[in-house]
Amino acid sequence: MGNQNNGPVWTRRSAIAGLASLLAACSPGSMQWGSRSFSLPWGQDSGSGGLSPIATTPAERFGRGPVNVALLLPLSGDPALAQLGLALANASKLAIGFIEANPNIGENITIALRDTGDSAAGATSAASAAIAEGAKLILGPLKADQVSAAGAVARASGVPLIGFANNGSVAGPGVHVLNVLPETEMKRAVTYLREQGRRGPAGIFPATPYGEALATAFRTQAISAGFNPSAVYTFSDVSEAQSIIAQAKPLVDRGMLDALIIPDRASAPTFARLLAEAGVGSDLVQLVGSADWASDPALLANPALVGAIFPAINDAGLNAIRADYQARFGSAPPQMATIAYTATILANVNTLSLATPPYDAMLLTNPAGFAGRDGLFRLNANGRSDYALVIRQIGAGGVMTTVDGAKL
Repeated sequence: MGNQNNGPVWTRRSAIAGLASLLAACSPGSMQWGSRSFSLPWGQDSGSGGLSPIATTPAERFGRGPVNVALLLPLSGDPALAQLGLALANASKLAIGFIEANPNIGENITIALRDTGDSAAGATSAASAAIAEGAKLILGPLKADQVSAAGAVARASGVPLIGFANNGSVAGPGVHVLNVLPETEMKRAVTYLREQGRRGPAGIFPATPYGEALATAFRTQAISAGFNPSAVYTFSDVSEAQSIIAQAKPLVDRGMLDALIIPDRASAPTFARLLAEAGVGSDLVQLVGSADWASDPALLANPALVGAIFPAINDAGLNAIRADYQARFGSAPPQMATIAYTATILANVNTLSLATPPYDAMLLTNPAGFAGRDGLFRLNANGRSDYALVIRQIGAGGVMTTVDGAKL
């Protein structure tokens, strides 16, 4: 049965020309870039067995600059993860190619690509080898457990790391996560609801580490936005949906609930359908999804979700590199490709890579952030990142419209 909690319970979870001119100015707050989306195992730990030999030497090097930057990605192990790792490596090569082709941008870095496999031990091995070789910055790895493992090595050596996990709990001073985090998307969503005059947001979250993180972020950001969250429900199985809607309906009838966060892709259509069957239309309750919805065309085409909104990354950045990626690598880039492209461009910025020391924490965590293709993003002193997100709305036939532009 769904569990309702009415109080704040705190728990935890998982334009290219423009770019050239901005980077030429060497300002750490002036970088253009792209967008991404990929579902990773949230908070997954693959164990801590013996160190893997796969990361002893770089799989490849690219770039011609004097500053050594390591890129740690899964190139072996789980096939799906390795496929994504290869795509992110390709995106980094594309970024290096852009740098080399542009006379206004200095060639400051050489990337050493290292295989982490799919384990935490592989990430530890790769990070250790990168440090031994003199890496001044580590980009990657991908999964939360790998970022945690590699981050421990990097932090002990005083080398900053920018990982690609979507789990903020593995972040910390010197260990950054460059991705859309739960607090970022929940902040964007509830702020938009407040601007639209909504008064009583509630949320329904799966009883998983990822769902728990979203629930925590929802409570925190809703309160920060001036709301008193009307209810937070959790479920272990979609069979509990009917009971949760039955609990929520009286709150709707009393005008206490007028927006409902349903971020889980698998269950969102069920909750939307049951709400409609209970006589609750979009005029009464605004349905709100998560950034994860953007990568699910079937979900976006579901009639039950017409009118729903969700925070998302502007896809202009991905569209800007799509043709070049396709031409060079023979396939379309995954949505997450621009995260590696972005990190590579960031690593090459003059005022970061050529600083003394390179990648000084005060420069990486410039509060002004960086102007990306999608809008602003920031690396914060606590290791977490902020992204500017748009608000999209689902129309009939899955047609998407952007109802509010990119904002932090």
